[in-house]
Amino acid sequence: MSKMNVAIIGVGGIARTHIAGWKDTEYAELVGGADLDETSLNKFAKDHDVTKISADYKDLLDDPSIDIIDVCTPSNYHTQIVLDALAAGKHVICEKPLAPTPDEIRTMIEARDKSGKQLMTAQHFRFQGTSMAMKAEIDTGCMGEIYHARSWMLRRNAAAVRESFILKKNSGGGPCIDIGVHILDLTLWFMGNPEPISVTGVARNEIAKQEGSFSCWGGAIPRNFDVEDFASAFVRFDNGATLILEVSWLLHHYSEKVEDMQMWLYGTQSGSHWPSCELYSSNYDTQQHYNRELKITDNIREPHAQECVAFAEAMSKGEASPVPPEDSLKVQRILDGIYRSQDEGKEVSV
Repeated sequence: MSKMNVAIIGVGGIARTHIAGWKDTEYAELVGGADLDETSLNKFAKDHDVTKISADYKDLLDDPSIDIIDVCTPSNYHTQIVLDALAAGKHVICEKPLAPTPDEIRTMIEARDKSGKQLMTAQHFRFQGTSMAMKAEIDTGCMGEIYHARSWMLRRNAAAVRESFILKKNSGGGPCIDIGVHILDLTLWFMGNPEPISVTGVARNEIAKQEGSFSCWGGAIPRNFDVEDFASAFVRFDNGATLILEVSWLLHHYSEKVEDMQMWLYGTQSGSHWPSCELYSSNYDTQQHYNRELKITDNIREPHAQECVAFAEAMSKGEASPVPPEDSLKVQRILDGIYRSQDEGKEVSV
């Protein structure tokens, strides 16, 4: 089986976590990269023995030897690159969020269908050992019908203060877009990807605007910070299920770690907690409670690397995308609904 050739667009930042995957699979080979930053691009080429480099990503799209494009740019630049790559006949894996708005994702889906190629969102939390074990257990039907979920991804003082994150013109939003997409995608995946119908949400900027506010990941919060630092939502689904979601970069929240990421699911037969991978049920004949914990085998690879390996294998074998854009569309409809609900001050349809 011949390896698929991969080129990364946007070789700094998150791309560094993808490189390990491309270099640790029999299904792909990293051959190219593009970036507007000449210093970063030259370092990438030297460090990884890559010869196909350009400041213009379209040069890579014109190269018929390249099979897969890995998009690792800031969020607001994903859409055009993805559309161009699909039109050029490339398979595409794109960092989360796939796009800042639902309409952009719908356009990507249309382009994918027209191209006959595959598109994947890089949702690396799906590729953690705890996530894969919990999903496999839920898929046995052990929880019955999941009718409610509580999910949060909360940071106390941990905002990436780079302009690619804190300016809406680059990112499309704050923690909703940056980290809410992680816990929300994972929750919907565990729930079987139900159809969202409405959102009541708030998106606030409270801590960031205070004089002296800071991040443990970069010092003082810049005064041009123009996205939310906290958001919450109540979501309804067409099957009657509900979800409470909370996300933050800056919040007076206590956790032993910088980031507190948890999910509780409640079903008709049992409940569950992630990432502890515990399940809770009751025997009504004996009136006893039962708790059990899944035993997890550690990942062979770091999850960012594993998602790239999974995509390369699927493309080599002619299989479907491991994380299809239809899943990301549901996620983004909810996140977009939070912003619209904040603006309108009421529940909105999604």
